[in-house]
Amino acid sequence: MTAALQVSGLHHGYFNRGQYTEILQDISFSVPKGSFVCIVGPSGAGKTTLFNLLARFMPVQQGTILLDGSADNAQRDKLGYMLQKDLLFPWRTILDNVLLGLDIHSRRDRRHIERAHEYLRRYGLEGYAHAYPNQLSGGMRQRAALIRTLMIEPSLILLDEPFSALDYQTRLLLENELLEINRREHRTMMLVTHDIGEAISLADRVIVLSHRPAHVKAIHEIRLTISETRTPWEARKAPEYHTYFDILWQELGLQMEIAGRMSASGSETENRDQQSLQATNFQ
Repeated sequence: MTAALQVSGLHHGYFNRGQYTEILQDISFSVPKGSFVCIVGPSGAGKTTLFNLLARFMPVQQGTILLDGSADNAQRDKLGYMLQKDLLFPWRTILDNVLLGLDIHSRRDRRHIERAHEYLRRYGLEGYAHAYPNQLSGGMRQRAALIRTLMIEPSLILLDEPFSALDYQTRLLLENELLEINRREHRTMMLVTHDIGEAISLADRVIVLSHRPAHVKAIHEIRLTISETRTPWEARKAPEYHTYFDILWQELGLQMEIAGRMSASGSETENRDQQSLQATNFQ
């Protein structure tokens, strides 16, 4: 399968008061066209920094990033980027918000307006085209942000924890919509998430990053023996789901992190108990 994205030997860092801090260390991976790839890693590992480099928001210091085989910055127009916050403009209607990318490039026309209305119908926002963001729920706003991303017809969509602030039920609904878009429109998608279950239920491939300076710790091809038209909820019931979950849990070092926190909490409790005992004895 042809690579929509190829990253090779990527390094990134910054200087602060003469001291260099490395964030990304020799990152290499590929993303096949039409695939759904999730990136997981510890907090602060540099996942958002990686996405900002992929989107050409920051210059590449060392290494190569090829989008559809090209390193040309003009390829950035093929990227869609959806963030944790919907970033809808409060003074624009929902219709005008979803057409924003086209307005920036002076590409709005009747065909695009009709397509915007079709997306609004498909994602349950048909009656809100002329409403404003403050009149919508969080889930509805994220749907609008997703439509805005789709309207520019990107070949690769970067999703940086777009559903992290939503309730679980709404997250499942939007996860399903992402999966449907990936299947129906063959859009290549990359999702950053802290939710291991979300990664397993959505992805064809999961890339695990290490602690900073982040390197690729492991890459897993996700193979679930259930229907290819599965929903994310159904994927969580697959017999292989818990095996993948345990592997990723261990690779992320979460068990050690929890044990460390419990140990630290226990030490604090013990210290408080000793201080209370000393105070009682003193009295």
